[in-house]
Amino acid sequence: MSSTLIGVGVGPGDPELVTVKGVNALRAADVVVVPVMDTGERGRAEATVLHYVPAKKVVRVVFALNERTDRARREAAWDAAGERVAGLLREARTVAFATIGDPNVYSTFTYLAQTVARLVPGAVVRTVPGITAMQDLAARSGAVLTEGTEPLTLVPVTAGASALKDALAGPGTVVAYKFGRQAGEVAEALRETGRLQDAVWGSALGLPEESVRPAADLDGAPLPYLSTLIAPARRDGSRGGKL
Repeated sequence: MSSTLIGVGVGPGDPELVTVKGVNALRAADVVVVPVMDTGERGRAEATVLHYVPAKKVVRVVFALNERTDRARREAAWDAAGERVAGLLREARTVAFATIGDPNVYSTFTYLAQTVARLVPGAVVRTVPGITAMQDLAARSGAVLTEGTEPLTLVPVTAGASALKDALAGPGTVVAYKFGRQAGEVAEALRETGRLQDAVWGSALGLPEESVRPAADLDGAPLPYLSTLIAPARRDGSRGGKL
């Protein structure tokens, strides 16, 4: 029988935000893989998983999660991680890979699945959706993501703030991921486009060090890497105005 690799979204950090289907997938798997940086500290995915499965079932696999400039080093780390997971798949019937947020939204699982598919022909790859940081931040801050016909644009700011500025010039809600290191550029883009007033940012959602604050408080100082920003669409305050 074919082995199965399941990417399980475990949410942004709050263990209570893992879906029932996600918990069932983690518990049913023979092995649960969690990604860790080469520095070895426990990440959000691992901390969340340990609320639901015993530590003896968890396998820590190193990924170059903090590597943004050395492509060769990053791809070598992906290859090594893929080989490790492929080996687990050859021994176990079902391997779950826990990823923060959703496995199909800016997730390391995408690259892992591509590698494993080459190394283990016939392996089945599935995903279990997870709650994203933008959903959690919207709930915690009261920001409404979309109304009526409004578009929603999600921008990773890892490559700079120019794409974010273009999105902010548009009509809909804009969400920025991973903007912590470019917090000053993001604040300036919000001011230049007139979107600072209603915008909100958050980091460490669901964790003891959680911070949810108005974007107007941004002072240019660097923030945690996994910070999330929501700039709601411009609205006139009428009910159903965008229908």
